[in-house]
Amino acid sequence: MSLSLFDAFVPSCLQILDALDGVLDKGEAFAKENGLAAADLIQARLYDNMLPFAYQVKSCWVHSALAIEGVRAGTFSPESSEPPVDWASLHAKVAEARTALKATSADELESMADNVVDFSINGKVLMTFVGQDFLLSFSQPNFYFHATTAYDILRERGVPLGKLDYLGPMRIKAPG
Repeated sequence: MSLSLFDAFVPSCLQILDALDGVLDKGEAFAKENGLAAADLIQARLYDNMLPFAYQVKSCWVHSALAIEGVRAGTFSPESSEPPVDWASLHAKVAEARTALKATSADELESMADNVVDFSINGKVLMTFVGQDFLLSFSQPNFYFHATTAYDILRERGVPLGKLDYLGPMRIKAPG
């Protein structure tokens, strides 16, 4: 069985985005139960020189939905809008990413596998990829990095999260 670009990228992103939505729920509940302001977690960082939790969640949207859009357009630049500032907006980013991924067909993604994608910052092209390599060697590792960092920030702040919270709904073989 060969693995298509779609199969290698979209279902795994959806799995982690579903998990991230649950992580957000647990973070929000923990804040309420412990009398924390939402910003205490949403703006939390592992280290002073790292970007906050909200940025990590936003980056999961960037490196899934916007990555596919970049392959369509032939260009990708870091997204520079401010990260969400409340739980509802964080959930909305995750929902937006899931919607965009679900709207991408396997045929469409396969047809873009060899598209040229320029990665640029401030109009300067820094790297040029083909679509498949952009998604699998740039966006997918970034996606997992930011999902893991978001999980780690909340875990470090005491939110009761475990490995299954990070993994989310796995694609297991049905009994029988």
